[in-house]
Amino acid sequence: MSELKILGIVGSLRKDSYNAFALKAAQELLPEGVSLETVSLLGIPVFNQDDETAPPAAVLEFKQKIMAADAILFATPEYNYSLPGGLKNALDWGSRPYGQSAWQGKAAAIMGVSIGNFGTARAQYDLRKILVALDMPVVVQPEVMIGNAAERFDQNGVLTDERSRNLIKKLLNTLVQLEKSVRRTTG
Repeated sequence: MSELKILGIVGSLRKDSYNAFALKAAQELLPEGVSLETVSLLGIPVFNQDDETAPPAAVLEFKQKIMAADAILFATPEYNYSLPGGLKNALDWGSRPYGQSAWQGKAAAIMGVSIGNFGTARAQYDLRKILVALDMPVVVQPEVMIGNAAERFDQNGVLTDERSRNLIKKLLNTLVQLEKSVRRTTG
């Protein structure tokens, strides 16, 4: 069996994003036979339906990465009680033009890191609703909502919190199982 490929998408554009650091931690915690490539949303223009049939190069490259992946791992911050606009924008580009969604049928998992106490709960719930609309099977449990980020990561961006590391490891294992289940039913 070939290696299972997960595409990690960070919802933040910040250079030193805690969510990007969480994806780096996920790369260390992968099950055997699984790879995780991360992609930045930097450079993806605001969605314009006038351009959907001839999208910019950055969008084409992004969609190709989605299509090459077996599963998707989202790491999102929470902005104003929801997901960041850049992430929503990327979801829109990936779903267009109508009938040519790169997301359809891709198994997905969500995690998020926040400097506050709630650990991106509201952003994750909003993202989950969007993924359902995009016909993406989504891991239900465990929920990985890492709050108080400054206490969970060291000054180099390494996730030092064992509880969070264990939750990410469980999330990855569950995502792999979901992807295999999806593949059996559609394959």
